[in-house]
Amino acid sequence: MSAPLAERMRPKSLDEYIGQEHLLRKEGSLRKAIDAGILPSLIFWGPPGVGKTTLAHLLANHLNRPFYTLSAISSGVKDVRDIIQKVESGGMFRENGAVLFIDEIHRFSKSQQDSLLGAVEKGTITLIGATTENPSFEVISALLSRCQVYTLESHSVADLKLLLDRAIKNDSFLKSRKIDLKETNALMAVAGGDARKMLNLFEMVVGTFPADQKVVITDELVHNLAQQRIRYDKDGEQHYDIISAFIKSIRGSDPDAAIYWLARMIEGGEDPKFIARRLLISASEDIGLANPTALILANNTFQAIQVIGWPEARIILAECTIYLATSPKGNAAYMAINEAMEVVRRTGDLPVPLHLRNAPTKLMKELGYGAEYQYAHDFKGNFVAQQYLPDELKDRTFFHHGSSKREQEIAEQIKMLWPSKKPSA
Repeated sequence: MSAPLAERMRPKSLDEYIGQEHLLRKEGSLRKAIDAGILPSLIFWGPPGVGKTTLAHLLANHLNRPFYTLSAISSGVKDVRDIIQKVESGGMFRENGAVLFIDEIHRFSKSQQDSLLGAVEKGTITLIGATTENPSFEVISALLSRCQVYTLESHSVADLKLLLDRAIKNDSFLKSRKIDLKETNALMAVAGGDARKMLNLFEMVVGTFPADQKVVITDELVHNLAQQRIRYDKDGEQHYDIISAFIKSIRGSDPDAAIYWLARMIEGGEDPKFIARRLLISASEDIGLANPTALILANNTFQAIQVIGWPEARIILAECTIYLATSPKGNAAYMAINEAMEVVRRTGDLPVPLHLRNAPTKLMKELGYGAEYQYAHDFKGNFVAQQYLPDELKDRTFFHHGSSKREQEIAEQIKMLWPSKKPSA
């Protein structure tokens, strides 16, 4: 029993795979492709323990493709070129095409990612990259444009319980033990959607009992054991828990807690760009119009830490963290775009009013495109009341102020200019 439980429980076929129903159900986009025998180059983006590596293996096996794997932590350009040369010399790409899986592809440098371009473009290899970071930031645009990006979701509680039941029934070590799953809430909570974390924690809990003793799993037991092994792991584990606590401390206006969680990330060796990106998001989502300067400072922080490395970058991050934590809070812009996107999804492609349409050709002008548009700067106060939304939404309001003074001022201005607009139901 040398391999961890999570490794021992890896599924052997797509039919055994649990999770990612949005991709793998009958009508899922990825399932449709593989059922047609098509496997494009892919980037799997998602948190740890959701099955990125396993799914890559299963896709290659399902389509009977030669499979090669590299870790971005320990591999370089030479390793990539060696595999490409091996595939080319073996002629495998002329038949089914070989799959090259690169774990943590976000850790590849630009030159390392560049070394993949030619082989991916020619079809010498089908690339499957796995990343916990946003590929828009971490994968070069030339490579990203040649890949389909699929977002993998954290496992649901139902998924995790199914995986746990399967492990208890099928794993040789667990089958040899008498296990009473009295409570599972703590196990599910500590896992946080990470199947690998749950299975390995469960195995550790079971292992604390003598071989001849009945194993009784309780929430208290799991919590106590989980606390003993907490550490910051920038490759997973506490990574998402710590950043969550950091952002929630800023949102909750507690600079001391925010600085503490920042220190935890710095001491754990977190990528400063990752922290700075989260500060940018927080400045937009949680502060927004209540203090627009917050976004400027967060953006300057992101730029500055790329010029100033450790250890001095910690001071820049600390300054921004304290500023955001002590800033007035407002999420009106965040709520407005979410509401507007929901309306778009529900109403579809509503036509643009004729007077707002561009009219670059004579025919378009004859059809009335742009004919009744009124140029705001021609009117007093640089404002004229005219319809900008589609007819079906002409009096709709998406901006709703919160308690911040600045958002309330904006709401009053909108009300004064647009008295006919109505809040959403």
